[in-house]
Amino acid sequence: MELTIHGDLGRLIFYKYGESSQRKMIAYLSWITHKSLRGKLEDSPTAVLPCGRWPLGLSFFLQITPHPSFSKPYVQKYVVKNYFYYYLFRFSAALGQEVFYITFLPFTHWNIDPFLSRRLIIVWVLVMYIGQVAKDILKWPRPLSPPVVKLEKRVIAEYGMPSTHAMAATVISFTLLISTRDRYQYPFVLGLLMAVLFSTLVCLSRLYTGMHTVLDVLGGIAATAVLLALTYPAWSLIDRLDSASPVFPVCAAVVPFLLCYHYPAPDFYSPTRADTTTILAAGAGVTIGSWINHFFQLAAAPAPAPAPAPAPPPRPAGPPGLPLPPLPPRLPPWLSALAAGLALSLTKFAVGIALVLAVRRLVQALSLQVLCSWFRVVPRDREARRRLEIEVPYKFVTYASVGICATTFVPMLHRFLGLP
Repeated sequence: MELTIHGDLGRLIFYKYGESSQRKMIAYLSWITHKSLRGKLEDSPTAVLPCGRWPLGLSFFLQITPHPSFSKPYVQKYVVKNYFYYYLFRFSAALGQEVFYITFLPFTHWNIDPFLSRRLIIVWVLVMYIGQVAKDILKWPRPLSPPVVKLEKRVIAEYGMPSTHAMAATVISFTLLISTRDRYQYPFVLGLLMAVLFSTLVCLSRLYTGMHTVLDVLGGIAATAVLLALTYPAWSLIDRLDSASPVFPVCAAVVPFLLCYHYPAPDFYSPTRADTTTILAAGAGVTIGSWINHFFQLAAAPAPAPAPAPAPPPRPAGPPGLPLPPLPPRLPPWLSALAAGLALSLTKFAVGIALVLAVRRLVQALSLQVLCSWFRVVPRDREARRRLEIEVPYKFVTYASVGICATTFVPMLHRFLGLP
């Protein structure tokens, strides 16, 4: 749409208050247009919107002239000159998105170490909540486009400071490094290099995709480093949460829900509140699921060490003077063990992720239907689903169920199917 400012007052306000006032007014205008002026714009060539009082008590009018392509979304075109960097940083950007969380974190829990996964998820939830809230408190805009090209459209309405992708990458990589240092034997320098490489790729991807400035990324890294240093003494307490009192699951569900429900009110809708609800709900579900496993003694006992393989029978002697036939080719023992372990891990992951996605789909549909019936709205109405009293409860119930399913019911299914 084309915006035309009429009168000297509008130009004076933009000149005096700069780009920030212009951004706020355009955001407000966009919201008004979708809410109350869409019919006017479709019926008449122009529409005049009184914006009321602006800074210093000045009043002015905006005349909105619909562009011929009003109904078509604006798509910024770009030319890829280096496909290696393009795919590298697009893939690195995905390492800080939901597709990574819903694959890596469950895989760690089912195939590597549930203890490590629980600690990682709780620290990640804490850091991400502070980062998401800081965005809507600071309200620093993302880089202007143009000159940058924004390759991601879903989070374009969010604020930029701090970069929660940088925070997530830093907290996941270095929490894993610190937690596994005394639990597993590996070269610490190699682990440190991998943590730095993972964090660096995700941070650089935020610059490449045009979603953050250098200051946003550095702010996210610095905030995560401070939070890790402050929370590290309490990590041992996190490890004992599964043996807490019977009242603990209620607190683990109520406190995150209230934090989501009383999230800072944004000036206009953005997916920040929904993403924060998803993160806190998943953390609450994992915490409750771990408590259920301990309270009802559902955790599987460590598997006994496998018995040594029997020695192969001796080869029969051939006729005198004739050479023995060659043995069939065999894989080295370490390669056979690696292939068997990889096949088992992929099988457990496929079974688990199928159950998690089924539970997510079922609970989401049921909770959304119940809430929409209660508030007498249509579930297909996107604006209705974005209302606070609908969005927060249905997302919280959905992803808390996902967390409980991933930590309690999926391991039970694995044992039922005989998957160690």
